[in-house]
Amino acid sequence: DQTLTQDATGTMVYLQLEAIGIDKVKTELSVSYVDHNTLQDGFENADDHRYLMSIAKKAGVVYSKAGNGICHQLHVERFGIPGKTLLGSDSHTPTGGGIGMLAIGAGGLDVASAMAGSPFYLTYPKVIQVKLKGKLRPFVCAKDVILKLLEILTTKGNVGYVVEYAGEGVATLSVPERATITNMGAELGVTTSVFPSDRVTLDFMKAQGRQKDWQVLEADADASYDKVIEIDLNELEPMIALPHSPDNIKRVRDVAGMKVDQVLVGSCTNGSYQDVMVVAGLLKNQRVHPEVSFGVAPGSRQVLEMVAANGSLADIVKAGARILESVCGFCIGAGQAPSSEGVSIRTNNRNFKGRSGTEDAGIYLVSPETAVACALTGKITDPRDLGLAFPKIKRPDKFFVDDTQFIFSSGEPKTEILRGPNIGNPPVNQELPEKISGELSLKVGDKITTDHIMPAGFRLKYRSNIEKYSSYVFEPVDPAFAKRAAANRDRGAHNIIVGGWSYGQGSSREHAAMCPMFLGVKMVIAKSFERIHTDNLINFGI
Repeated sequence: DQTLTQDATGTMVYLQLEAIGIDKVKTELSVSYVDHNTLQDGFENADDHRYLMSIAKKAGVVYSKAGNGICHQLHVERFGIPGKTLLGSDSHTPTGGGIGMLAIGAGGLDVASAMAGSPFYLTYPKVIQVKLKGKLRPFVCAKDVILKLLEILTTKGNVGYVVEYAGEGVATLSVPERATITNMGAELGVTTSVFPSDRVTLDFMKAQGRQKDWQVLEADADASYDKVIEIDLNELEPMIALPHSPDNIKRVRDVAGMKVDQVLVGSCTNGSYQDVMVVAGLLKNQRVHPEVSFGVAPGSRQVLEMVAANGSLADIVKAGARILESVCGFCIGAGQAPSSEGVSIRTNNRNFKGRSGTEDAGIYLVSPETAVACALTGKITDPRDLGLAFPKIKRPDKFFVDDTQFIFSSGEPKTEILRGPNIGNPPVNQELPEKISGELSLKVGDKITTDHIMPAGFRLKYRSNIEKYSSYVFEPVDPAFAKRAAANRDRGAHNIIVGGWSYGQGSSREHAAMCPMFLGVKMVIAKSFERIHTDNLINFGI
C-alpha cells in the first residue's frame, strides 16, 4: 500500500525506478524522506537532495525536506495506517508496527519494484508471540522492553519470524512506546514486529488529526504461535547494551560507575515527544556533568516545535545540552563521533564497532532516562539511583500539526530531473555464469554487518556513484580488499567471500551487495545470512 525511502538509500531507489521506466508510482502513497545525510560536506549530499526533490515531483511521490524529521517517526506521526502494508528501503521500517502496520524493510530494488506496481515476495513467516503483563515502573521504559527481548532472542537465529505483541501490558504503552519496541525488532533479525490497533492507537491518531484512518486490529482468540515469550513489565529493570552488539545486554546496575565522555539522545528509536519531555523533566533545575558532551535530537520538527512552545526545550538547553538537528545524525556516524577510546551513551539502536565514526570508541545503548542519569553524573548510572522524582508526562490531546515541510505531488511527467556530477546510473550486471571460477578473496567472522561491508558515515555521500563507493568495500575489515577484488575482476577471475554466522546484519543498504557485484564478487558462503541482505545478494546476482 505504501513505501518509504530515505536519502541514503533513496537516490539509488529512484535511479532504479527510472531504469525500470516508470513515470508515476503505482502505490497508494510513497514518501521520500531526507534525514540521513544532511551534513553538507561537499556538494554530493545537496545534489542528491535536489535530485530526490525533482524525481518526487515527476513521479507523484511526497518529498519530506531535511529537518522535517526522521522517516520512521514522521511516518508513524503523519501517514501510518493500521492494517496497511509498508515497504521501506530502511531496515527500521518495522517502526510502523507500533501503529498496527505490516511494515517491512527491504533493499532498494525491491522498493523500486513495489513503486512500479510489482508485488513484494517473502516466505510466509513463523510468528513469535510476546506477551506483556503488568506495567512499567518509573524510570523503566519501552527501550528496556526491547533490550530485554534482545537478551532473550539475541541478534541471530530469528530470520523468517515476525514478532506479535499481546497481553494486558500492551494497553499501558503509548503508540510512540510501541514504535520504540518495533523499531529495534530490526536488531533481532525478524521480518517485522506488530502491535494491535486499539483505543490507545485511536487516541494517538485523534491527537494527530487522523482518526478517520483508524481501525481495530487484534489477533483471534484461538490464534496459535510458533513461540511464546512472556515479559513481566513489573519486574523489568533499566537495561544497557554493551559494545559492540545490541544483544550484549546487562542491567545498568551491573555496569554502573564507568566514566562517561558523551551522551546522545534521539534517533528513530527514542526521539518522540514523550522521550524528549522525560529528558526535559529530569534535566529541569539540573546541570550536565562538566566532563560530558551531551546532545539531544528531537525525532521530528513536530516534537521540536512542541517542546519549544511549552518551555521544555529551554530546560534542556539551560541544563547544558546541545540541541541537534532532527535527523538520523549520530546514529549513522554523520557527526558527533566520540573521542578516541571514548565511552558514548546513546539512545539509538545499533552499536557496531566503528559505526559512530570512531573505531576504538565504546557505544552503549540505553533508554532516555538512563542517558540523562549518565549525563548528570558523568558515569554509567541507573536512573532510579538519581534521587529525582520521575516526571509525569501527559499524552497530548492534540499534537502540533504543520505539514508545510512535505512537498506533495500528484505527478508531473514533464518535470526536469536534476542530476549533479556525482550521480551515476545503476550498474548493469551480467547473467550469473554456469561456472564460478576464481579465488577466495576474503574470509570474515560472525556477525558481519552491512557497515563492515559498505561503511556509512562520511563515505555515504558517494552512494550515488557506485564506481567511487565500491573502492571502500570492506574498508573497516581489510582496506586492501577493493583493489584486490577489482584486479581479480579485471583479469576475469570471480571473487568469493566466506563468512560465519549472521552475515549481513544491520542496514538494508543494498550497496553492500551492489558494490561487491561491481567488484566482481559472484559468491558468498556463510553459515547463516540475514534476511534483507540475502534478498539484496540475490537481486544483484551473487
